[in-house]
Amino acid sequence: MNILDENIPESQRQLLRSWRIRTQQIGHELGRRGMKDEEIIPLLHQLRRPSFFTRDLDFYDHQLCYAGYCVVCLTLGQYETASFIRRFLKHPEFDTQSKRRGTVVRVSHTGMRVLHIHAEGEEEIEWRP
Repeated sequence: MNILDENIPESQRQLLRSWRIRTQQIGHELGRRGMKDEEIIPLLHQLRRPSFFTRDLDFYDHQLCYAGYCVVCLTLGQYETASFIRRFLKHPEFDTQSKRRGTVVRVSHTGMRVLHIHAEGEEEIEWRP
């Protein structure tokens, strides 16, 4: 289940849907509008294997690594989010829910930085051509 934070524009959500990438968005299909960051994590705990996509870098925190979900922080322009979400979901390191679970990932133009549950430090992964 791909969950979008409220800070992902509607146009990007529609673009993902046009690519047949199923999503639900906080404030639309899930939760309520204006949910605080500290309310989102308990919501993710209630869902079945969610991957949560946000533009809020406060979520890039090793303490948020949890075996039941994945958090992806997008550090790029708001109108680039859909293409990078698709690129992330197709990357061989993250192309299944089981590969994503237990990670907090920061996605940028240059690649990804990954925090893993039960691991110290972060891993750097470059985009493949």
